[in-house]
Amino acid sequence: MRMSRAAIRYAKAIIENAVSNGRADAVNQDMKLINETVNSNEELKLFLVSPVVKPEAKYDALSEIFASVQNDTKGLFLLLKENKRFEILGEIAEQYNAQHDVLNGIEVAKVTTAFPITPDLEAKVLAKIKEFSNKKITLINTVDPSIIGGFILRIGDQQYNASVANRLQQLKREFSN
Repeated sequence: MRMSRAAIRYAKAIIENAVSNGRADAVNQDMKLINETVNSNEELKLFLVSPVVKPEAKYDALSEIFASVQNDTKGLFLLLKENKRFEILGEIAEQYNAQHDVLNGIEVAKVTTAFPITPDLEAKVLAKIKEFSNKKITLINTVDPSIIGGFILRIGDQQYNASVANRLQQLKREFSN
């Protein structure tokens, strides 16, 4: 998903404020909760993007749903109410999480496998990751049966394709030449 520039700016402002207040980790937990809640609830998404619902109602609803969040996060809700930008709340939360990971030297590695990842395959993937990065790694596993076997590893803009489907494609190209 492509992030809007506004979401990136809001996230940067929130993380700067949270870091200066010493609450970056707590706000990160809030943002994970918000991101998970918004992305898993289609009704909430539609509510936030609806031009018919007044910003005050959106603010009140979010304040009720996320009553236990940090004051920095509640400040974000107030800011979104003033600027009428509730539709980008999920993007802001996602971008905040990404920036928090960068701040803490954590990199996200996306692993695509034909089946759910096993501990043995996870160990192989982590060994391969050490070649690409010396940062702390968070693995996200996506299952795609079309790769037949093996895995596809993506870290940032680098990709390592160790899938059976890729190897078959390479063999096909070699035989056709």
